[in-house]
Amino acid sequence: MEPLDLSNLRGRSIRGSMRENSNSIWRNNGVEVFSRSNRDEDDEEALKWAALEKLPTYDRLRKGILFGSQGVTAQVDVDDLGVSQRKNLLERLVKVADEDNEKFLLKLKNRIDRVGIDFPSIEVRFEHLNIEADAYVGSRALPTFTNFISNFIESLLDSIHIIPSKKRSVTILKNVSGYVKPCRMTLLLGPPGSGKTTLLLALAGKLDSDLRVTGKVTYNGHELHEFVPQRTAAYISQHDLHIGEMTVRETLEFSARCQGVGSRYEMLAELSRREKAANIKPDVDIDMFMKAISTEGQESKVITDYILKILGLDICADTMVGDQMIRGISGGQKKRVTTGEMIVGPSKALFMDEISTGLDSSTTYSIVNSLKQSVQILKGTALISLLQPAPETYNLFDDIILLSDGYIVYQGPREDVLEFFESMGFKCPDRKGVADFLQEVTSKKDQQQYWVRRDEPYRFITSKEFAEAYQSFHVGTKVSNELSTAFDKSKSHPAALTTEKYGIGKKQLLKVCTEREFLLMQRNSFVYIFKFFQLMVIALMTMTIFFRTEMPRDTATDGGIYTGALFFTVIMLMFNGLSELPLTLYKLPVFYKQRDFLFYPSWAYAIPSWILKIPVTFLEVGMWTVLTYYVIGFDPNVGRFFKQFLLLVLVNQMASGLFRFIAAVGRTMGVASTFGACALLLQFALGGFALARTDVKDWWIWGYWTSPLMYSVNAILVNEFDGEKWKHTAPNGTEPLGPSVVKSRGFFPDAYWYWIGIGALAGFMILFNIAYSLALAYLNPFGKPQATISEEGENNESSGSSSQITSTTEGDSVGENQNKKKGMVLPFEPHSITFDEVVYSVDMPPEMREQGSSDRLVLLKGVSGAFRPGVLTALMGVSGAGKTTLMDVLAGRKTGGYIDGSIKISGYPKKQETFARISGYCEQNDIHSPYVTVYESLVYSAWLRLPQDVDEHKRMMFVEEVMDLVELTPLRSALVGLPGVNGLSTEQRKRLTIAVELVANPSIIFMDEPTSGLDARAAAIVMRAVRNTVDTGRTVVCTIHQPSIDIFEAFDELFLMKRGGQEIYVGPLGRESCHLIKYFESMPGVGKIEEGYNPATWMLEVTSSSQEMSLGVDFTELYKNSDLCRRNKALITELSVPRPGTSDLHFENQFSQPFWVQCMACLWKQHWSYWRNPAYTAVRFLFTTFIALIFGSMFWDIGTKVSRPQDLTNAMGSMYAAVLFLGVQNASSVQPVVSVERTVFYREKAAGMYSAIPYAFAQVFIEIPYVFVQAVVYGLIVYSMIGFEWTVAKFFWYFFFMFFTFLYFTFFGMMTVAITPNQNVASIVAGFFYTVWNLFSGFIVPRPRIPIWWRWYYWACPVAWTLYGLIASQFADLQDIVNGQTVEEYLRNDYGIKHDFLGVVAGVIVAFAVVFAFTFALGIKAFNFQRR
Repeated sequence: MEPLDLSNLRGRSIRGSMRENSNSIWRNNGVEVFSRSNRDEDDEEALKWAALEKLPTYDRLRKGILFGSQGVTAQVDVDDLGVSQRKNLLERLVKVADEDNEKFLLKLKNRIDRVGIDFPSIEVRFEHLNIEADAYVGSRALPTFTNFISNFIESLLDSIHIIPSKKRSVTILKNVSGYVKPCRMTLLLGPPGSGKTTLLLALAGKLDSDLRVTGKVTYNGHELHEFVPQRTAAYISQHDLHIGEMTVRETLEFSARCQGVGSRYEMLAELSRREKAANIKPDVDIDMFMKAISTEGQESKVITDYILKILGLDICADTMVGDQMIRGISGGQKKRVTTGEMIVGPSKALFMDEISTGLDSSTTYSIVNSLKQSVQILKGTALISLLQPAPETYNLFDDIILLSDGYIVYQGPREDVLEFFESMGFKCPDRKGVADFLQEVTSKKDQQQYWVRRDEPYRFITSKEFAEAYQSFHVGTKVSNELSTAFDKSKSHPAALTTEKYGIGKKQLLKVCTEREFLLMQRNSFVYIFKFFQLMVIALMTMTIFFRTEMPRDTATDGGIYTGALFFTVIMLMFNGLSELPLTLYKLPVFYKQRDFLFYPSWAYAIPSWILKIPVTFLEVGMWTVLTYYVIGFDPNVGRFFKQFLLLVLVNQMASGLFRFIAAVGRTMGVASTFGACALLLQFALGGFALARTDVKDWWIWGYWTSPLMYSVNAILVNEFDGEKWKHTAPNGTEPLGPSVVKSRGFFPDAYWYWIGIGALAGFMILFNIAYSLALAYLNPFGKPQATISEEGENNESSGSSSQITSTTEGDSVGENQNKKKGMVLPFEPHSITFDEVVYSVDMPPEMREQGSSDRLVLLKGVSGAFRPGVLTALMGVSGAGKTTLMDVLAGRKTGGYIDGSIKISGYPKKQETFARISGYCEQNDIHSPYVTVYESLVYSAWLRLPQDVDEHKRMMFVEEVMDLVELTPLRSALVGLPGVNGLSTEQRKRLTIAVELVANPSIIFMDEPTSGLDARAAAIVMRAVRNTVDTGRTVVCTIHQPSIDIFEAFDELFLMKRGGQEIYVGPLGRESCHLIKYFESMPGVGKIEEGYNPATWMLEVTSSSQEMSLGVDFTELYKNSDLCRRNKALITELSVPRPGTSDLHFENQFSQPFWVQCMACLWKQHWSYWRNPAYTAVRFLFTTFIALIFGSMFWDIGTKVSRPQDLTNAMGSMYAAVLFLGVQNASSVQPVVSVERTVFYREKAAGMYSAIPYAFAQVFIEIPYVFVQAVVYGLIVYSMIGFEWTVAKFFWYFFFMFFTFLYFTFFGMMTVAITPNQNVASIVAGFFYTVWNLFSGFIVPRPRIPIWWRWYYWACPVAWTLYGLIASQFADLQDIVNGQTVEEYLRNDYGIKHDFLGVVAGVIVAFAVVFAFTFALGIKAFNFQRR
């Protein structure tokens, strides 16, 4: 080791002197520098290089020569590169990503080739891979209340081998073999559900452990267990999971820092050594770049800037990624961030899953092209699955793997694929993308159109037959021959496979994670500030309730009030940690993704999230203690003040640790809050306050000793009651007042219990944080999406005669269709829509206004056009051209902004109320109620949107008709599910969106990107549905992103916009787009289109803003001065005049169905939504039963004892804990449910399906039966176990109060969602109220002891009324003797509770439920938090 250290020291001294020299050079010659000749600069560069060469290796690899902005060279330490220097370096290397990237990579390769270093490369092989999964079939797969319970019991019985499981085995990949070669781009194609993702996951070594896998995957002949596949290969998922509060650059930089530099540093060292030996001087910029990406610390910055540039993300590098709550980058940009996040690392093999969703074809092309360059030049390995690759993107690939139904139908060079299908009798038509052809040729519906052997009758050829035929095709035999000879392991480059588990050292990992956690805390600072102020408000309330003037220290009762104050303090600071729960849960999906990619171990994530929160705790607890301690009048000794502060810090830290642990174990909001509530409840009930230690049953005493709350409360009581002020004896007592108060509550009065408490809390804190880290390390996220398998589908395949079935049914169905077409379509009026000079502007964001921009930002600059019946119009343009904006303006979906110009429907001015009745709008993000089936969604939509005169029979026939039209019949009983989580696939969801609008029988339909995110086959199905719709004579407008030739030419007219919201072509497409092509080719400087090139791609390329600049034209001006524009103006004028004999649209009422029908329809849908949402309904039911049993056993037989005050306190404690906990649980678990339904409500209300009141009515009404069952179960169990008096009246009162309490809590939860923008805010608002209700419930401080200035709030607190009712109905009429008075008198004097007040209490509790329900309805009606 020593020589190295010496060289370091030597290096430093040389480095120092070099610096001085270099500075002195620049100092002498001020201006002459610029006037020198180039030769001198070269000489100077050579001199600098020579100086650099003399440095020892370690230093030589950390210094480079950098050109300044004026061409001045300087020697720079790699670690000190500034932002502008990095930018400068990249500008010199890659000025325009599309043009210079290849040159740059070639320079890199040449440098390495010159000294004979080999790039490591990887060949991935898979042999006889077979993957199976288990799934329920048919209706058993639907998650209903009953299925949930029966599956639960069944899996229990199955695990102990009593009955076999009802799951069926499904084979995903069927014995597939093949390879992915280095230096070649391989494209993975196949219809959805063919097993593409499974294959990619299998190759990347990321398969779910539940799947049964046989066969093997090898990299360079090594099996997956011999190295670390997660770091050797990068899998890029189709779901974009990112932390919304980080910018694009931060996201990529974090990823680059975690993944480290791999073998780059060793390679650079070897390269440098060989170059020095051969006396070669490399390109200075390349040298600088390679040094920068190979050194720890700097690598992330330079490589991040490079990747941002290549992916075209440099324009939004400093924009937040964003999520549902935070406005961020667009969907296409998010997709690119997902790609970038993995390719910034040093992995050699890339497995990319559908990276092009939401990108336009030119962006996809440039990304795939830059990947191709790096794969071919740097010997990478890439397998990329794309949904709808445009022909030019398709042509970038070298090899194709075609999957269908789990078989590999073809694998080999791109050039031979058409030959293989021609040998089978199928030919690809001329103007058809090969990729689209490949995906359709294996599908039952589309295969026949490609059959070319006219002499032979066509029969359906299955994927299996194709796969068998492929084995004997010359390409197939070549592949199997290659696979039969094993890969020579000795040829594998030692640096190709990674064996290190993490990319950087432990210290680095911790540092990187800590920095990110700190950044996120800064971004989320609002949460912390809000929490701080909320705590402050409650501290002020607490101070004024327990005000020192009202707090004497004379009797045991006074001691009780102090106990209440201390207990509340502990509870407050404990529950203050609750905000950790949502914050932790929110980041979990991203954590799981990064943990599985081995970015960092779980401890590196867990430690910062604990340590960094400690200063926050000090601030919050400090504020609380300083405000309340002396005002409440606790013991004035300053030592005790600091002891209380220390104790509360530990309480808060312990609670935060507990909630983080619960979040990591629960993993979803529903489960975590349920488990969290259970854990808290046990702590709460056994914390020694609600139930004294002496009364805890023997079978629960362990709970008492393990409750952190007990230690906290005991320690804080000892700290107070051990003080001087409590040393005197009470009037009729025998021992000092302090200890007797502590004893009366069953706590320990000895002073050393304070330190026991401190020790226990510190122990719990460390324990929970370690448990949190372990839970993160070993638990995986819940359930994967499961497609439903229809039972018929299963049987069909097994019957083996599917080919005959199709041919016979096809003959019949054609005949039926022709009859149907005529008779069935419900009558509708065709309408045209014209718009003239429409301008749409929004208020300028304040940041931009400060820079001196105008007040308004104009998004549409005077666009005009006309859409007519029976004409299908495409609305196109680059991202940000304002397509969706124009669509929203025309459809009346904008909620803000200013609209000018005229919009007319068949010549009459557009009125939104009537227009909503005749129009449909298919949104880009498909929003549907997740828990209803496809058929129910359509029935519901038709029920509410078809006019009243359509009877039920006709309506059902129409629904069937529409389902046929968009080919949804096979999916009729599939559950919709949540997008990206479960249920329908993207294209099925798209078709459902279209169907839901079609069943309304509209005249004008707007569709926002109906084909985005779909593969060619699905897009063809959706476009067929759209075309069928237009042919019925409706007006249809679609925005569209990256259409293939067939899709583009299915349109009749085109409305093309450019960035900035201006039109550049409005007119017919013509056959094979001839009109469009003619128009643009006539423009000055626009070249001719190549043969077979996609006109849609071509026109976007020739009209791009860069083209406009290079040609020096403005296409908008050219359009405005063309004949085409004049023709359009004439058409608009003609259509803006009503046709004779027509009248303006008029409807008797705003909605098509009367109020009562709206209510019934909404209730019907809510019924199914609740019945099939066991995560909410069944979990709540089980939770209630569980809690009831716990309570019953904890407070066993307590209702019969009333001989001392503590007995009554215990009984009250049982009621108080139950009401508060179950109530809060009801309120918080209903919030997410209402929140999801509300997004659907916004869409349905905008579509004019119903008014807000029926929706609110249904949401409120459906809760009642579920809450009723909950109250019955809870009431029976608890009432009998606690042993209250069995009289009809008393049981009725108990049940009545419990039912309405659960109900008002549930409605309260719904109400908070209705009046806040999202469920996060709702839970914060609700949380504040729970705290206040807890304080005023009359248990911590009895009403007579509340200061007069707060007593009014007792009457406004619902929990106080519930407790009043429960206590009054059970005990306030008893004549047993307590403390020398009857129970009735005791309750009246000490608690102010009277039995004859029960009627009023009952009325008030019902009123609370009604008020909350009404506020919910008003909130839903009045507030619209959807911004468009």
